[in-house]
Amino acid sequence: MSRWTDMAGKTSGEDYAARFAALARSGKNVHGEARFCAALVPVGARVLDAGCGTGRVMIRLAELGYDCVGVDLDASMLAVARKLSPGLPWFQLDLAEFEPALLGIAGGFDLVVAAGNIFPLLAPGTETTVVERLSAALRPGGLLVAGFGLDEAHLPVPPGLTLSDYDDCCAAGGLTLVDRFATWDADPYDGGGYAVSVHRR
Repeated sequence: MSRWTDMAGKTSGEDYAARFAALARSGKNVHGEARFCAALVPVGARVLDAGCGTGRVMIRLAELGYDCVGVDLDASMLAVARKLSPGLPWFQLDLAEFEPALLGIAGGFDLVVAAGNIFPLLAPGTETTVVERLSAALRPGGLLVAGFGLDEAHLPVPPGLTLSDYDDCCAAGGLTLVDRFATWDADPYDGGGYAVSVHRR
């Protein structure tokens, strides 16, 4: 069982989506992750949204012209995503079991994005397996982008995954660190409690 499953409890996809809708209405930019990814790969590139949730990032990337696929374990989150954008491909699956061929889709993604604290919320001990699965879905030279919290101020669960741990997982998956930022606005990383990491296969 993932830490997300433990944490989410009765939290529904509708509740989660409503929170971001309220942020958007207040004038907050809720598309930082999509903008960040769009700066890394050209329009038309194939993007896998790993842990896509309600589809906020992927739907925006699709609107910008990217060829997207979304995967998430949470049925209530995916129900919202499918309601918001029924024409996009959404799949319910544990990322530790992700394999494009089993879903009837091609691999060779140009970019995989894991936003929203995906890695700290995985079932403990599965982090390397998930990175290896996602790396295998990338084309040679493809990018894995992950943003997650490292301390209690940036995580809904007790911290458990360090950047060193994550880099080790990526190395095991054949990935090399390209750059690291403090935010999805590409502010330089200064050792703070949140990091956006870019690794290349």
